[in-house]
Amino acid sequence: MFVFGNFIVALAKIIDIGLTIYMWMIIFRAVISWVNPAPYNPIVQFLYRATEPVMYQVRKLLPLGNLGIDISPIIIILVIVFLQSFLVSSLIQFGLQLK
Repeated sequence: MFVFGNFIVALAKIIDIGLTIYMWMIIFRAVISWVNPAPYNPIVQFLYRATEPVMYQVRKLLPLGNLGIDISPIIIILVIVFLQSFLVSSLIQFGLQLK
């Protein structure tokens, strides 16, 4: 049973790393949007393709376009922090109990 516990702990760590990387991508996208980047830059294109599907869903759920500021990155970062605090921690504790 300890093998399954180790697997769950490793999976939780991979999820945590993935969420952290995505959070930094959201932050970089928000910072880049302040300086009006060149749309043909491959890094800018990658960031937009990787983050826009999630940001679009948040904008669609919370239509706050009248605000004049896009708060979807803030909401996404809050969701990521919640997932890291709840989901990842719960998986790690569950995996440690199986050992």
